[in-house]
Amino acid sequence: QVQVVESGGGLVQAGGSLRLSCTASGLVFGASNMGWFRQAPGKEREGVSCINWRGDATYYLDSVKGRFTISRDNAYNTVYLQMNSLKPEDTAMYYCAAGPACQGTISLTPRIDRGYWGQGTQVTVSS
Repeated sequence: QVQVVESGGGLVQAGGSLRLSCTASGLVFGASNMGWFRQAPGKEREGVSCINWRGDATYYLDSVKGRFTISRDNAYNTVYLQMNSLKPEDTAMYYCAAGPACQGTISLTPRIDRGYWGQGTQVTVSS
């Protein structure tokens, strides 16, 4: 049984930073693509960032490029999302997803209808 658990959300002022963490078990983490998604109230879930199983290819949503950085540590079955220069429009529930939620090896495509998902961690950015 695959388990995905996020942590690190919270309330931060605009311009601030947060680091989200996600651990996954019940799968071969080192062979699994990983990703971060978010869903704001009244909006569709969207793919924020993906990283391939090797850690040498990434995807970023245009609106977070240059501000967010995804990374992984396969020794600890953990993926991170470093979020800098946060904006109020980044406010959302952030979900970590494993496996088919991020498709591809070099060119990655987030898929909201695939993969194994965590319960989410809330990020709120105040203006």
